Amino acid sequence: MTEPIPAAPAPLFGASDIRRLAEEIGVRPTKTLGQNFVIDGNTIRRIVAAADVKPGETVLEVGPGLGSLTLGLLDAAAAVVAVEIDPVLAAKLPETVKEWRPAAAAAFHLVHADAMKVTGLPVQPTALVANLPYNVAVPVVLHLLEQFPSLQHGLVMVQDEVADRLAAGPGSKTYGVPSVKAAWYSHMRKAGVIGMNVFWPAPKIHSGLVAFTRREPPATTATREQVFAVVDAAFAQRRKTLRAALASWAGGAPEAERCLLAAGVDPTARGEVIDIAAFARIAEAKETGA
Repeated sequence: MTEPIPAAPAPLFGASDIRRLAEEIGVRPTKTLGQNFVIDGNTIRRIVAAADVKPGETVLEVGPGLGSLTLGLLDAAAAVVAVEIDPVLAAKLPETVKEWRPAAAAAFHLVHADAMKVTGLPVQPTALVANLPYNVAVPVVLHLLEQFPSLQHGLVMVQDEVADRLAAGPGSKTYGVPSVKAAWYSHMRKAGVIGMNVFWPAPKIHSGLVAFTRREPPATTATREQVFAVVDAAFAQRRKTLRAALASWAGGAPEAERCLLAAGVDPTARGEVIDIAAFARIAEAKETGA
């Protein structure tokens, strides 16, 4: 018996498709918005596979641009909510989806907004998959994780050095404020590197993939804002000991030392060697006076 021939994968954009679409609507990628459009279908498939999107999920995509990644996500997920700040791109995207994925048009939701200001969406997303400009990548990720607890996992493509910072653990040279704050919400890990020639225009550096899985914040009576204030203070002067770096935050070096000892942290250590749970204990020690 002859084996059935598997259906060909749905078409994804190539370089000529991207340039044609951009020309149709008079778009030239801008550095201001950090626009670099993916022009390689295999890269899209790699990103979607690495994001581990399940068929029943709703995916939040930030900065869909001309829709390269959007099409791949619609093939994998039940629905896609795309947040686009550029009005020209936002106007074109629903038309592109209807043309290239007519059967999925009803599963596509467009939000024309700044992702940093979004506080509500038409559908609650379970996954975040996005190609983010390096200058806003960290604040966008942190904002979305805070605003949408329904986000359980995801994958973001960012400038490679930003990827290293997001995924870094205590003791690493790249460990800092982004690493610690991201760890409040999730476990982050580096999931790969993307070359420059799969984008138009080609960036000057590689991009990195960061996968994350939501987890509960450390158990603490301190608020997120209180914990993040400690993190900011510790890394504002990262070469100083925590006793010195936290003096202003605590109201003096002796009080900083008291909080550190109460939290079980060596006052002579630096912020780059302690994890999010330790920062939470320091914040709690100040608030409770323990």
